[in-house]
Amino acid sequence: MSDAAASPAVAEDEAALARPFVKCLLRLIRAQDFDGSWQGRADAELLADFIITKEQRRAIPIIGDPDPDVLWRLDTFYTAVGLAIEERSGLMTSPMMEMKPMRASGTSFSRSGGWSFCQDVHRFGFETFRTLAEAGTKLVDDATAAIAYPDVARA
Repeated sequence: MSDAAASPAVAEDEAALARPFVKCLLRLIRAQDFDGSWQGRADAELLADFIITKEQRRAIPIIGDPDPDVLWRLDTFYTAVGLAIEERSGLMTSPMMEMKPMRASGTSFSRSGGWSFCQDVHRFGFETFRTLAEAGTKLVDDATAAIAYPDVARA
């Protein structure tokens, strides 16, 4: 790849890594480094597991159970969303997720009336650092906009 072609991609990655949501995600990841094995690693290296290219996504079966690494990424991403909402709004948040396997029928509705919004959670990831940053930022923006009465909630 030529330097001219790589330069915009590198600049885009650097801009994405500087976004407040990504900084919050990185703080959370670094806080989980109990033994210091991630110390000195670059931010892009710590976030590399969140990036799944189109080719990698095609290689993952359409139907499958998520492995512990995928569940860690999912939990870490949404915990970072909650922390970013807290930072922006001053209100406490807590992500609530319950993962259950789908029934063999293939329907997205369960007997209890619940709805599955993510049938391919085992493929969770983002194509680029920019899409990671945009997805997290959008969730934080939407949530903080939905907080109707922040002064009442703090009381």
